[in-house]
Amino acid sequence: MDARTHEEDHRMRADAQRNAEKLRTAAAELFQERGLQAPLKEIARRAGVSHGTLYNLFGTREALIDEVITELVAGRLTETARQALAHDDAWEGFAYYVETICELQITDPAIGDVVTGRYPDAARLMAVCERTYAAAAQIIDRAQQAGTLRADFAHEDLLFVFGTNALLARAVKDTAPDAWRRGVAFTLDGLRTEAAHPLPAPPLSLEQAYRLMENLTGTP
Repeated sequence: MDARTHEEDHRMRADAQRNAEKLRTAAAELFQERGLQAPLKEIARRAGVSHGTLYNLFGTREALIDEVITELVAGRLTETARQALAHDDAWEGFAYYVETICELQITDPAIGDVVTGRYPDAARLMAVCERTYAAAAQIIDRAQQAGTLRADFAHEDLLFVFGTNALLARAVKDTAPDAWRRGVAFTLDGLRTEAAHPLPAPPLSLEQAYRLMENLTGTP
């Protein structure tokens, strides 16, 4: 390789690194503004590069998600669970967790997509989902052992809470942006042990929970 070819190769690598960094920045912004389904063409446009450059550098939406959003989302979800478990009162910790995740679904749409497992082919993101479910199970079990969360609330029932919140919050965000708080308050009151009445149907099986997530997100 002659000096000129070496210089050109170095310049091309430097250009690619700059473009990749611009795309990471633009993707992180748009994913947090609009959720993980933000148009890739819009990400490329905001970064000031071509759509083809995005594909050449990252290949797929899932690869871009894993590259730019996973660690940020993981940090927020991990901290939420940590603070929930730090509450001396197990019910207060459970209520804090539900309220905080529901609020994050409003303020950070990307987290809403993570909670419902929207992009199963994003391997690092799915690992975050699994850790999130494990932490939620610990928070639920702790409140049930304390006798304050109704005993028939299954781990999978959180899908109803977060799935319903996400759908309704998007529908009223422009007309009544705080209305979700009312819905969550009703839900939490109904989950207290003293409010429990026999339920009309059994909890979801694991397979049914997966199917529910597929239907919510539109992804297998």
